[in-house]
Amino acid sequence: MVIYLNRIIIIANMVRVLMVLFLFRISFSMNIPASFVFGDSLLDVGNNNYIVSLAKANHDPYGVDFGMPTGRFSNGRTVVDIINQQLGLDFSPPYLAPTTSGPVVLKGVNYASGAGGILNNSGEIFGGRINFDAQIDNFANTREEIISIIGVPAALNLFKKALFLVALGSNDFLDNYLTPIFSIPKRVFVSPESFVAILISRLRLQLTRLFNLGARKIVVANVGPIGCIPYMRDFNPYDGDDCVTFPNQLVQLFNTQLKSLIAELRTNLEGSLFVYADVYHMMEDIILNYNKYGFENPNSACCHLAGRFGGLIPCNGISKVCEDRSKYVFWDTYHPSDAANVIIAKRLLNGDTNSISPINICQLSQA
Repeated sequence: MVIYLNRIIIIANMVRVLMVLFLFRISFSMNIPASFVFGDSLLDVGNNNYIVSLAKANHDPYGVDFGMPTGRFSNGRTVVDIINQQLGLDFSPPYLAPTTSGPVVLKGVNYASGAGGILNNSGEIFGGRINFDAQIDNFANTREEIISIIGVPAALNLFKKALFLVALGSNDFLDNYLTPIFSIPKRVFVSPESFVAILISRLRLQLTRLFNLGARKIVVANVGPIGCIPYMRDFNPYDGDDCVTFPNQLVQLFNTQLKSLIAELRTNLEGSLFVYADVYHMMEDIILNYNKYGFENPNSACCHLAGRFGGLIPCNGISKVCEDRSKYVFWDTYHPSDAANVIIAKRLLNGDTNSISPINICQLSQA
């Protein structure tokens, strides 16, 4: 009888915990009614499927753990996919998909594009891509559609409560300033300091425009340690097992000024809630302490074909794929695995000010 009662108590407690978690997710969903996403291939969920571009992930083995290739440059989910799941939201659909219209846009839209950058000429070696200015143009179109559906007051209230996530800049370095051969003249005449100043100046205008279109809760991620990705390691073999120094120094120069820009905008744009996400140090921590997080390989691409780190040739249909994707920090030549994205997403949601400041996304949802 005692054992029976104990089982009932245990089951009742489990039900109670599940109910609390369910209500917890619902409360977030009510406070964050929609998610609007701006970025590059780290966050693209299929926009590049609809443009003429060399930057595509709508083929095997991409999506091997998602169920099928969708255009996500991952074996599974993007960071924002995971955040949306935790907030009780659906995945934000790609803007260019024909089905992304009508009431579906009220829950958010993804504008991210592989090879897209802050500057309009970044990523041009891939052909088609949607840079940040064009992504904001696309959001302006969505804004008008939302207004036509629910009216101006309700639309402005939706934007005030919605989550806006911005993650751009990698391609401005990888596929612009650091591009082999083509970038040499630029690096001779434009110093790293000048190039970073150009990026920050442009980004200030872009984020201000996003605010003027109604965005209030805006999370801006810095650029990760691109000197540690398999592509950069293989194309700079003289650095041995270490991350490539100069790209990381360049990115840290940008990130320092980006953090100051976010603080400036938060102060100057009344009513804004700009948040700075330090993805650089999150990824650096994962790479340095990979064993602690359950990884076995912190520097090579799971999807690989050539190169010591699998970074010489992009992931494609004839690439080899590691058996256990959860043991690799990197999925392909450039992008983290689903397992690494889970860690980043959790820190963005619940991390302290060393990861995201001045508040995390869970706290932002209640603001």
